[in-house]
Amino acid sequence: MRRFATIPICALMLAGCQSTSAPRVGPVVPFNAQEAAFIHKVGSARIDGQAFLVLPGGESRMAAGETVRLIPATAYARARIAHLYKGQKFVRAADIPNIPAPAQYVENTRSTIASSGGRFQFDGVAPGSYFVVTQKIYRPEGSLTPKGGAMYESVTIKGSETAKLVVVGR
Repeated sequence: MRRFATIPICALMLAGCQSTSAPRVGPVVPFNAQEAAFIHKVGSARIDGQAFLVLPGGESRMAAGETVRLIPATAYARARIAHLYKGQKFVRAADIPNIPAPAQYVENTRSTIASSGGRFQFDGVAPGSYFVVTQKIYRPEGSLTPKGGAMYESVTIKGSETAKLVVVGR
């Protein structure tokens, strides 16, 4: 009888080691639509870019058919990017956290689809700082786990220039 009494005591001791605080699931900065409103202004700049993934052996996989997002670099977006990418510009597919974006955040972005060569373009871009975010996720034949990941790059538009941008995941 005595040996069974130690099991509930051990379970209680382990339970005491668990954290009672809720896990952090996203940025703590609130989204401010006014801060992102410049995304809706029509500017005279253009962003021409290409997105691809470089595999460990040096092979490239273009972000063909992937959504590319132009996101105003607001306080919320900077906090979200920092949280999702943990100080890097690429996060592996298996490590991408599932953190839903607020609807207002999504409404204050622009998106396009990358061509077969991973090329994308945003016309009529207003001055401001932006993140350009995309992904290249694929499943090799016979594999159960996805490969690739999500990547981003930053760009600042000052006037009517054409910004050339390469978004690379490594």
